[in-house]
Parts: sequence; C-alpha cells; structure tokens
Amino acid sequence: MQDSQEVSKHHENALQSVEMLRAVIGGDTYETVAERFGISRTAVERRIKSVAVQLTQVVGVDGLKEEGAAFVRRLRLHREAILVALAGFEPLPPVGTRPARVLSAAEVAQGAVRIKGRTSRTWHDLALYYMLFATGLRPLEIARLEVRDYLHVDGSVCRESELRGEVAINGKVRPLYFSSCRLDDALTAYFRERCDGGHGVGAPDCYRGLRADSRLFLSPCGEPYRIASNNGEPGQNRFVCRALLEIYRKLFRYAELKGLSAQSARLTVMSRMYERGADEDQVGAILGIGERSAVRELLPRPKPTLAELLDELV
Repeated sequence: MQDSQEVSKHHENALQSVEMLRAVIGGDTYETVAERFGISRTAVERRIKSVAVQLTQVVGVDGLKEEGAAFVRRLRLHREAILVALAGFEPLPPVGTRPARVLSAAEVAQGAVRIKGRTSRTWHDLALYYMLFATGLRPLEIARLEVRDYLHVDGSVCRESELRGEVAINGKVRPLYFSSCRLDDALTAYFRERCDGGHGVGAPDCYRGLRADSRLFLSPCGEPYRIASNNGEPGQNRFVCRALLEIYRKLFRYAELKGLSAQSARLTVMSRMYERGADEDQVGAILGIGERSAVRELLPRPKPTLAELLDELV
C-alpha cells in the first residue's frame, strides 16, 4: 500500500512538472510558475529541466538535443516541437530504482586503491576522490575551495567549516565538515608536495606554509584551475571548471566502479547520513538542496515497515 502511494505521488509530481514546462515555454517566467505552484524558483527550474531531458531521451524533440534541454531559451525556440512531443509523452514514475548507484564503503576503498596505483599525481588525485565522498560537494565547488576553508591559521583542520557563498553553486552559505582521516592523510601529503614545489606558498608558520587564499587544489604547474563562465541565458551566471571535470572523469575510469560519478558520490553521502539517522532537512543542509521534496526525489529516506517498528517492543 505504501509503495503504491509513493508511485502515485511520483506520477502526480511528474505530470505537474510537465505543466510547468508548458507554462515556461509558453512565456511564463520561473518566478511566475513558482508562485503558481507554491514552490521555489530553483525547484521549478530543476523540475522543468528534468522533464525536458526525459522528453528528449524517451520521445525525441525535433531540432533539440539532450544538452540543449538545460536552457530555457532553447526550449522556447523549440516550443512547437516540444508540444508535439508532449502529446505522446507519459512520464513514468520510478519503480524501485534510483537515479544513480550508492556505493558501499568497500567499493569506495577499492576505487582509491586502483587510483593510487594508476595516477601520476597520487596525493592530489586521492584527495580529490575522497573529497567527493567526505563532503558531498560538487566538482565546481571543490575547484573553488581555498586553503582557509580547510585549515585554521595554526595548520589544524577546520572540522566544522563553512562553504562560503562565493564557493557554493547556489550562492548560499552552508555547513561544511571535514571529518575524514583518509582525506586528511591525502591532503597532508599533497600539501607537502606543494610546499616542496613552491606552489601557493606563504608564511612558514601559518596554514602549513601555504597562502590562506590559495586554492585548495592546483594544477601540476601550481596554477588555479580555470573556472569559466558558461552562460546559457541572459541574466544567468553559470560557471564550469572543465579541467577538474576532466580529471574526475579520469579518476572514475581508474577506479573501475560501475556507476561511479560525482552524482553517485553525493547519493552515497546521502545514504550514509540516512543510515546514521539524518532527516531530509539535514541532508539538504549539507548538499545545498533547499527543498525536502527535492532531497526525496534524489534518494528517498528508507522507512522501516510497521512490523519492524513493532517487533519485540517489550
């Protein structure tokens, strides 16, 4: 009964997302649609892009490729073709499947072993790999991190840090925790290499000899990874760090783990948090997701059955 209700709810949300898409390609703004449906602008944008991508994959839209579905201007340019495609489109709710795979602790460890044996920048790359699973950050956010986000002036680790607004993709400050010994060990070794190479160095008795405002991760020649504007629409500020994305693609190949991606790492963080008793608000706070419904869509929180809840109460 519970599964049937969840499937029905997913289906209702999918149909609602289709109506949002119709409204936006008809000329309504994200803000107008958000007010109409009683959700945030960000949620509207995310849901519209999701259903548009599904439409290009399942039905196909003349003249519109999957990557173009991320930009409202392109969606409006192909309005008539989208309306034709929608006429034969029935969004299917997920049936016991997840959008990406949650990795076990053993798999994450095995991936690290493989990366260590294959990469030429051992500590830099291991730290990048562990950073995904230790924090749930997105690659662009990782590219923007600075030494001061991870270290105190005396060189100790900021266990309870803060993701600054200028680092977060959504521009909003959120909690950031560095609580992984594996990440600490990899970064400690990487920092020694940086100091030896003179990359982003500062006063020897502060921040382990590194400049506070130096990026946490640098290119082989000691330069910050370039972050470029990738604006798709007027008024939208989109950015991308292609160099770091390419490094992650390489590391995922080296790890040889089925379904490994930045998204699966975030889902793995969510799953671990759920296992420890977190709710959707806590998961959303760490991953930068403002709506509980958006968290549930990514990875529903597992619920025990009534039988499990009542077993051996006395």
